[in-house]
Amino acid sequence: MVTLEDVAKLAGVSLATASRVLNGSTRQVGAGLRSRVEQAADQLGYRTNFAAQTLAKGASNVIGLVVHDLTDPYFAALADGVMRAAAGQGLLVMVGTTHRDPEQEIAYVATLHAQRVRAVLLAGSRVSDAAVTKRLRDELKRYLDTGGRVACVGQDLLGVDTVAPANREGAAALARSLAELGHTRFAVLAGPEHLVTARDRAEGFADALADLGLPAPKVIHGRFDRDGGHAAARETGEATCVFAVNDVMAVGALASYRERGIQVPGQVSVAGFDDISTLRDHVPALTTVRLPLADMGSRAFELALGDEGDTRVESVAGQVVLRESVRSLV
Repeated sequence: MVTLEDVAKLAGVSLATASRVLNGSTRQVGAGLRSRVEQAADQLGYRTNFAAQTLAKGASNVIGLVVHDLTDPYFAALADGVMRAAAGQGLLVMVGTTHRDPEQEIAYVATLHAQRVRAVLLAGSRVSDAAVTKRLRDELKRYLDTGGRVACVGQDLLGVDTVAPANREGAAALARSLAELGHTRFAVLAGPEHLVTARDRAEGFADALADLGLPAPKVIHGRFDRDGGHAAARETGEATCVFAVNDVMAVGALASYRERGIQVPGQVSVAGFDDISTLRDHVPALTTVRLPLADMGSRAFELALGDEGDTRVESVAGQVVLRESVRSLV
């Protein structure tokens, strides 16, 4: 395929000059240079990519944001960060939710590409299916090749600018904090096995316990939502401390224990991950790992709309917040 670089080389001009002539720039180019570029383009059979031209000019004022579950406060906080950052630049945000269906995520990217949005932001965990990840990468590349911009909040698996929560490290820090309180019998409400975020948090927690010489936790897999936590809490056995790999699962676990007359933290301690704002007034207050969710959303927006260059990956550390849902055994 003939590229703009080929035209510039044959015409003996810079790539920027060739782009100004062929991509409709308002900056003026002398008649002699313009003629050389046009002749080179004709000779090589170069055709202007009008989709790329439209995106490069910023004709669209829409940002596409694709999340897994907008009813989950985690994604609502990320979306709020994106929308506030976009509003500051006079841009609109179109939000789509996949309901954790990877096929729907790929379809959204293709649709946003066809609508020529300014940028696409993806927020949510990747899955462990390499074939699905490759198809998503390929769809993103088609969009990028037409001048689109992409950023992701999640794992660095898509080859685009990424804001990556330090899930393993945060879960490990939480495990160490809970062990310091004297807990030795743990259970993990681990979410779906195929979800990378859930897997990383569960493994980070278990690995830290192993490093401390403590028994392996009882691991219970289930849905990555409130009902998943509610169901999994019935299987925690003799654990004195239960770690749910996200806060909404922890909410389900708390409800399950309350319905059965099990006192938290009197009989069992409960911890989560994310520190979603809607739980800060919950009783008992939930011990968790705090992520700056709104800031992560705004940072993804900045990466997508910032200067182009090498792919950037920014790790975001979590902060352990000990609250009343966990008691000390020492």
